[in-house]
Amino acid sequence: MACQRHDKRVAILSYHKIGDPLPGGWKTWFYVPERTFLDHLNLLQESGWAALGLSEFLGGLTNPQNLPERAVVISFDDGYQSVREVAIPLLRRFGYPSVLFVPTDYIGGYNTFDDGVEPQEPLCDWNDLRELARAGVSIQSHGVSHRKFSELTVTEIEQELLRSKALLENNVGGSVEIMAFPYGDHGGNWHNIEQVLEKVGYQAACLYGGGLATFPGAARYRLPRLAMGADTDLARELGRL
Repeated sequence: MACQRHDKRVAILSYHKIGDPLPGGWKTWFYVPERTFLDHLNLLQESGWAALGLSEFLGGLTNPQNLPERAVVISFDDGYQSVREVAIPLLRRFGYPSVLFVPTDYIGGYNTFDDGVEPQEPLCDWNDLRELARAGVSIQSHGVSHRKFSELTVTEIEQELLRSKALLENNVGGSVEIMAFPYGDHGGNWHNIEQVLEKVGYQAACLYGGGLATFPGAARYRLPRLAMGADTDLARELGRL
Protein backbone atom coordinates (compact mmCIF):
# COMPACT_ATOMS: atom_id res chain seq x y z
CA MET A 1 0.00 0.00 0.00
CA ALA A 2 1.44 3.37 -0.99
CA CYS A 3 2.26 5.90 1.73
CA GLN A 4 -0.12 8.80 2.07
CA ARG A 5 1.30 11.97 0.49
CA HIS A 6 0.52 15.44 1.73
CA ASP A 7 -0.69 17.72 -1.06
CA LYS A 8 1.02 20.92 0.08
CA ARG A 9 4.58 21.65 1.19
CA VAL A 10 5.84 24.97 2.53
CA ALA A 11 9.53 25.60 3.14
CA ILE A 12 9.95 28.41 5.66
CA LEU A 13 13.57 29.45 5.21
CA SER A 14 15.26 31.00 8.23
CA TYR A 15 18.32 33.18 7.54
CA HIS A 16 20.25 35.48 9.85
CA LYS A 17 23.12 37.32 8.12
CA ILE A 18 23.74 37.75 4.40
CA GLY A 19 27.22 38.71 3.20
CA ASP A 20 30.57 38.98 4.98
CA PRO A 21 31.38 39.93 8.58
CA LEU A 22 32.38 43.50 9.31
CA PRO A 23 36.10 44.30 9.68
CA GLY A 24 37.30 42.78 12.93
CA GLY A 25 34.62 40.10 12.86
CA TRP A 26 34.89 36.46 11.88
CA LYS A 27 32.90 34.12 9.68
CA THR A 28 30.41 31.78 11.33
CA TRP A 29 27.83 29.37 9.95
CA PHE A 30 25.15 32.07 10.16
CA TYR A 31 26.85 34.24 7.51
CA VAL A 32 25.39 33.17 4.17
CA PRO A 33 27.54 34.60 1.36
CA GLU A 34 25.77 36.92 -1.06
CA ARG A 35 26.57 34.57 -3.96
CA THR A 36 25.08 31.62 -2.07
CA PHE A 37 21.93 33.57 -1.25
CA LEU A 38 21.55 34.52 -4.90
CA ASP A 39 22.00 30.87 -5.86
CA HIS A 40 19.19 29.98 -3.45
CA LEU A 41 16.85 32.49 -5.07
CA ASN A 42 17.71 31.21 -8.54
CA LEU A 43 17.07 27.64 -7.39
CA LEU A 44 13.65 28.56 -6.02
CA GLN A 45 12.70 30.33 -9.22
CA GLU A 46 14.01 27.63 -11.56
CA SER A 47 12.44 24.75 -9.63
CA GLY A 48 9.00 26.34 -9.43
CA TRP A 49 8.67 27.08 -5.73
CA ALA A 50 6.13 29.89 -5.22
CA ALA A 51 7.29 32.64 -2.83
CA LEU A 52 4.46 33.56 -0.46
CA GLY A 53 3.80 36.85 1.27
CA LEU A 54 2.83 36.63 4.93
CA SER A 55 -0.88 37.30 4.44
CA GLU A 56 -1.09 34.65 1.73
CA PHE A 57 0.70 32.15 3.96
CA LEU A 58 -1.47 32.89 7.00
CA GLY A 59 -4.58 32.52 4.86
CA GLY A 60 -3.27 29.12 3.81
CA LEU A 61 -3.08 27.99 7.43
CA THR A 62 -6.86 28.24 7.62
CA ASN A 63 -7.52 27.11 4.05
CA PRO A 64 -4.65 24.84 2.94
CA GLN A 65 -6.40 24.15 -0.36
CA ASN A 66 -5.48 27.72 -1.37
CA LEU A 67 -1.74 27.07 -0.98
CA PRO A 68 0.42 26.18 -3.98
CA GLU A 69 1.69 22.60 -3.97
CA ARG A 70 5.24 23.81 -3.34
CA ALA A 71 5.70 27.16 -1.64
CA VAL A 72 8.40 29.03 0.24
CA VAL A 73 8.36 31.75 2.90
CA ILE A 74 11.67 33.62 3.15
CA SER A 75 12.36 34.81 6.68
CA PHE A 76 15.22 36.50 8.55
CA ASP A 77 15.82 36.51 12.29
CA ASP A 78 17.05 39.46 14.40
CA GLY A 79 16.93 42.25 11.78
CA TYR A 80 20.57 42.62 10.77
CA GLN A 81 21.61 45.60 8.68
CA SER A 82 23.15 43.18 6.18
CA VAL A 83 19.67 41.91 5.40
CA ARG A 84 18.52 45.42 4.50
CA GLU A 85 21.67 46.20 2.53
CA VAL A 86 22.34 42.89 0.76
CA ALA A 87 19.37 40.52 0.88
CA ILE A 88 16.41 42.82 0.31
CA PRO A 89 17.73 44.33 -2.96
CA LEU A 90 18.20 40.79 -4.30
CA LEU A 91 14.70 39.79 -3.22
CA ARG A 92 13.29 42.85 -4.99
CA ARG A 93 15.04 41.74 -8.17
CA PHE A 94 13.11 38.47 -8.02
CA GLY A 95 9.89 40.06 -6.79
CA TYR A 96 9.98 37.87 -3.67
CA PRO A 97 8.33 38.95 -0.39
CA SER A 98 9.95 38.25 2.97
CA VAL A 99 9.43 38.33 6.72
CA LEU A 100 11.77 39.95 9.25
CA PHE A 101 11.53 38.77 12.87
CA VAL A 102 12.97 41.40 15.22
CA PRO A 103 13.56 41.51 19.02
CA THR A 104 12.30 44.96 20.01
CA ASP A 105 14.81 45.65 22.83
CA TYR A 106 17.64 45.57 20.29
CA ILE A 107 16.20 47.64 17.46
CA GLY A 108 18.84 50.19 16.46
CA GLY A 109 21.47 48.42 18.54
CA TYR A 110 23.69 45.37 18.21
CA ASN A 111 23.30 41.62 18.64
CA THR A 112 24.65 41.67 22.18
CA PHE A 113 22.42 38.69 23.00
CA ASP A 114 25.09 36.67 21.12
CA ASP A 115 28.12 38.19 22.88
CA GLY A 116 31.11 35.87 22.78
CA VAL A 117 29.46 33.55 20.27
CA GLU A 118 28.88 35.70 17.19
CA PRO A 119 30.66 38.86 15.97
CA GLN A 120 28.96 42.11 16.87
CA GLU A 121 26.75 43.35 14.04
CA PRO A 122 24.42 46.36 13.81
CA LEU A 123 20.68 45.76 13.72
CA CYS A 124 18.09 47.78 11.83
CA ASP A 125 16.71 50.87 13.56
CA TRP A 126 13.10 52.04 13.46
CA ASN A 127 13.62 54.09 10.30
CA ASP A 128 15.14 51.05 8.58
CA LEU A 129 12.17 48.91 9.59
CA ARG A 130 9.67 51.48 8.35
CA GLU A 131 11.56 51.70 5.05
CA LEU A 132 11.51 47.90 4.71
CA ALA A 133 7.82 47.74 5.54
CA ARG A 134 7.07 50.29 2.83
CA ALA A 135 9.02 48.06 0.43
CA GLY A 136 6.80 45.10 1.27
CA VAL A 137 8.84 43.35 3.95
CA SER A 138 6.62 42.09 6.77
CA ILE A 139 8.07 43.12 10.17
CA GLN A 140 7.07 40.57 12.82
CA SER A 141 7.91 39.60 16.40
CA HIS A 142 11.00 37.87 17.76
CA GLY A 143 10.03 38.75 21.31
CA VAL A 144 11.39 41.69 23.29
CA SER A 145 14.52 40.53 25.10
CA HIS A 146 15.62 37.66 22.83
CA ARG A 147 15.64 35.42 25.89
CA LYS A 148 14.79 31.74 25.72
CA PHE A 149 11.16 31.19 26.68
CA SER A 150 12.23 28.29 28.92
CA GLU A 151 13.92 30.92 31.14
CA LEU A 152 10.68 32.92 31.51
CA THR A 153 7.44 32.46 33.40
CA VAL A 154 4.16 32.28 31.50
CA THR A 155 3.40 35.85 32.65
CA GLU A 156 6.78 37.07 31.36
CA ILE A 157 6.19 35.30 28.04
CA GLU A 158 2.81 36.99 27.71
CA GLN A 159 4.46 40.37 28.31
CA GLU A 160 7.13 39.63 25.70
CA LEU A 161 4.44 38.83 23.16
CA LEU A 162 2.21 41.77 24.06
CA ARG A 163 4.97 44.39 24.21
CA SER A 164 6.72 43.38 21.02
CA LYS A 165 3.44 43.26 19.10
CA ALA A 166 2.34 46.69 20.38
CA LEU A 167 5.73 48.34 19.77
CA LEU A 168 6.01 47.06 16.22
CA GLU A 169 2.44 47.91 15.29
CA ASN A 170 2.68 51.40 16.79
CA ASN A 171 6.10 52.26 15.34
CA VAL A 172 6.15 50.43 12.01
CA GLY A 173 2.49 49.97 11.19
CA GLY A 174 0.76 46.92 9.84
CA SER A 175 -0.37 43.95 11.86
CA VAL A 176 1.92 41.65 13.85
CA GLU A 177 0.42 38.19 13.56
CA ILE A 178 3.31 35.75 13.64
CA MET A 179 6.39 35.37 15.83
CA ALA A 180 9.57 33.32 15.85
CA PHE A 181 10.73 31.82 19.14
CA PRO A 182 14.20 33.14 20.07
CA TYR A 183 16.66 30.25 19.65
CA GLY A 184 13.67 28.12 18.65
CA ASP A 185 12.92 27.73 22.38
CA HIS A 186 9.15 27.65 22.95
CA GLY A 187 9.28 27.20 26.71
CA GLY A 188 8.44 23.52 27.03
CA ASN A 189 4.72 23.63 27.83
CA TRP A 190 2.95 23.73 24.48
CA HIS A 191 -0.53 24.04 25.95
CA ASN A 192 0.37 27.18 27.94
CA ILE A 193 2.31 28.78 25.10
CA GLU A 194 -0.40 28.19 22.52
CA GLN A 195 -3.02 29.59 24.87
CA VAL A 196 -0.97 32.75 25.40
CA LEU A 197 -0.23 33.19 21.69
CA GLU A 198 -3.90 32.89 20.82
CA LYS A 199 -4.95 35.19 23.68
CA VAL A 200 -2.51 37.92 22.64
CA GLY A 201 -3.59 37.77 19.01
CA TYR A 202 -0.94 35.83 17.11
CA GLN A 203 -2.07 33.57 14.28
CA ALA A 204 1.12 31.52 14.08
CA ALA A 205 4.56 30.90 15.58
CA CYS A 206 7.78 29.50 14.11
CA LEU A 207 10.39 27.14 15.50
CA TYR A 208 14.01 27.08 14.32
CA GLY A 209 14.76 23.97 12.31
CA GLY A 210 12.59 20.95 11.68
CA GLY A 211 12.33 20.74 7.90
CA LEU A 212 9.34 21.44 5.68
CA ALA A 213 5.79 22.18 6.85
CA THR A 214 3.17 19.92 5.30
CA PHE A 215 -0.50 20.80 4.85
CA PRO A 216 -3.03 19.90 5.94
CA GLY A 217 -1.75 18.93 9.36
CA ALA A 218 0.93 21.46 10.34
CA ALA A 219 0.34 23.02 13.76
CA ARG A 220 0.11 26.80 13.35
CA TYR A 221 1.96 27.54 16.61
CA ARG A 222 4.71 24.96 15.96
CA LEU A 223 5.72 25.70 12.38
CA PRO A 224 9.06 24.16 11.40
CA ARG A 225 11.65 26.16 9.48
CA LEU A 226 14.72 25.28 7.46
CA ALA A 227 17.74 26.72 9.30
CA MET A 228 19.82 28.37 6.56
CA GLY A 229 23.60 28.58 6.96
CA ALA A 230 26.66 28.95 4.79
CA ASP A 231 26.78 25.26 3.82
CA THR A 232 23.05 24.43 3.67
CA ASP A 233 22.24 22.31 0.60
CA LEU A 234 18.90 23.90 -0.23
CA ALA A 235 18.21 21.64 -3.22
CA ARG A 236 18.60 18.59 -0.98
CA GLU A 237 16.43 20.07 1.77
CA LEU A 238 13.64 20.96 -0.64
CA GLY A 239 13.65 17.44 -2.01
CA ARG A 240 12.70 15.98 1.35
CA LEU A 241 9.11 15.04 2.15
